[in-house]
Amino acid sequence: MLRSLRPALLICATLGAISFAPAQAQRADEPLGSLTVASLPEVPVPDLLDPNGETQLSGAEEQDAISPETVGQDITPAKPSGDLASLVAEYRGTDPGSRELECLATGVYFEAKSESLAGQLAVGHVIANRAKSGGRFPPSYCGVLFQRGQFSFVRGHSLPSVPRSARQWQTAVAIARIVDQDLKDSAVGNALFFHARYVSPGWRLKRVAAIGNHIFYR
Repeated sequence: MLRSLRPALLICATLGAISFAPAQAQRADEPLGSLTVASLPEVPVPDLLDPNGETQLSGAEEQDAISPETVGQDITPAKPSGDLASLVAEYRGTDPGSRELECLATGVYFEAKSESLAGQLAVGHVIANRAKSGGRFPPSYCGVLFQRGQFSFVRGHSLPSVPRSARQWQTAVAIARIVDQDLKDSAVGNALFFHARYVSPGWRLKRVAAIGNHIFYR
């Protein structure tokens, strides 16, 4: 009888030890162990939004920003809106500043110094148009002037002397600068030829304008 009860008592004792063993879990009133948290570096965030939620650009960014409306548009600066007389008064001078401008001014002076400002501008544009014609004429103002048989005042390969202090010369210099910088359009447009009214060369060319004492052709 005792022998048969011993195994049962051992099993009960074992179960009791397991059921009533003190809990190893941490008590609720004990503080949790301190945790070490690594400090993270602060990352600066640019202030790109204003209080209303709109993007703010720096001064340089504002200058570089292009609105959608301007994309693909021609933003070539407009020509000065002043009249021709005002431009001539601004650019008048004794020294053209370069050999090419001197040739252009000389052509204007000898071909049109007695003409109106519009007439002088027209002659200047013809010389410039020839230089830009792309092979039909020499590609420079001086080359256009020295081309054989084109301008009667030219002798050889030297420019005739001009009175630099004369107002007509200073006006021709101004016209040359205006034409060279394309500051003022002329009624002759892309004309390449002209002659005085008192001659009749019989050209089979398209007449584009008549200004003062000259008739212009394309």
